[in-house]
Amino acid sequence: MTGAAELRSGKGHRDENFPVASLLIRAEHRTPILAFYEFVRTADDIADHPTLAPDEKLAHLAALEAGLLGDGKGEEVAQRLRAVLRERQLPARHAQDLLTAFRMDVTKRRYANWDELIEYCRYSAMPVGRFVLDVHGEPESTWPANDALCAALQINNHIQDCHADYTALDRVYVPLDCLAEAGATVDDLGAQRSSPSLLRCLHALAHRTEALLQQSSGFAAMIGDFRLSLEVAVITALARQILGMIKTRDPLSENVHLTRFSAMRGALVGIAAGSLARFARGALALRRTRNA
Repeated sequence: MTGAAELRSGKGHRDENFPVASLLIRAEHRTPILAFYEFVRTADDIADHPTLAPDEKLAHLAALEAGLLGDGKGEEVAQRLRAVLRERQLPARHAQDLLTAFRMDVTKRRYANWDELIEYCRYSAMPVGRFVLDVHGEPESTWPANDALCAALQINNHIQDCHADYTALDRVYVPLDCLAEAGATVDDLGAQRSSPSLLRCLHALAHRTEALLQQSSGFAAMIGDFRLSLEVAVITALARQILGMIKTRDPLSENVHLTRFSAMRGALVGIAAGSLARFARGALALRRTRNA
C-alpha cells in the first residue's frame, strides 16, 4: 500500500485560512501543535484524494490510527504525533475524533439538517481547538466556547467551498433541509453563479453561523495563556471578516476568501481586541479584590 506521505496534497500549515502555531504561540507549544497538524493534514489529504477508492482511503486512515495508538510501526507522521503525546502526557482522543470525521468524509456525502452538520463539526473541528487548549494546560471549562468558535470556522469553510466540494468531491455540507426551505436544490451548487434561492439558503446559513460566533464571545478572555488568548482573538476576528463577506456576497461567483492584506488587518484588529479584553478582565479582577 502506498505510504501516507506520498498521498499528501502539498498543502502546509502556512496555506490554511487561519494561523496554525503562529509566532503568537510560545515556542515550546508550537512543536506539538505542528505534529498534530501534520497528522491531521495527512489524514485530510487521504480523505480528499482524487483517485483513491473509498476502501483504500479507509485502509490508510486505519493505518494512521494504528500508528497513533502504537499498534505496529505505523506511518511516520503518526509515530511523531504518538511520541509528542507521550512526552506531553496528552490523550490521543482529539486525533482519533478527527479520524472519525475523515471517515465520515469518505462515507457520508449529505447532511440532512443543522444538527447533523454540528455533529460532524464535533469531530471535524472542535477537537482541533481542544487539543491546542490541552497543550497549554487550559481547563475543560473553555471547551464550550472553543466548540462554538471551531464549528463556526468549519461552517464558514463549508460555505466558501460549497461549489468545489460538490463538483470535485460530490460532498454537500449545506444542510438539505436548508436548501429545500429556500427552494434550492443540490444541483444549484454546481452552477457558476448562485440562483436567488441558493443565495437565500447560503445567507441564512451564514446567519446561523453568526450565532455560533456570538456563543464563543469572551473565549479569548477566559484563556489563561496570554499569547494563546491573542491567537484566539485573531482567529475570531478573521472568522468575522469572512462571515461578513459570506453574508453579502455570492460564494459561487464572488471572492469570499481573505487577501493577505485583509488577513493582516484582521490579525491586528484581533490582537488589539484581545489585548483590550485581557486588560478589562484584569482591571475587573483587581477591582473585585479591592472590594472584597
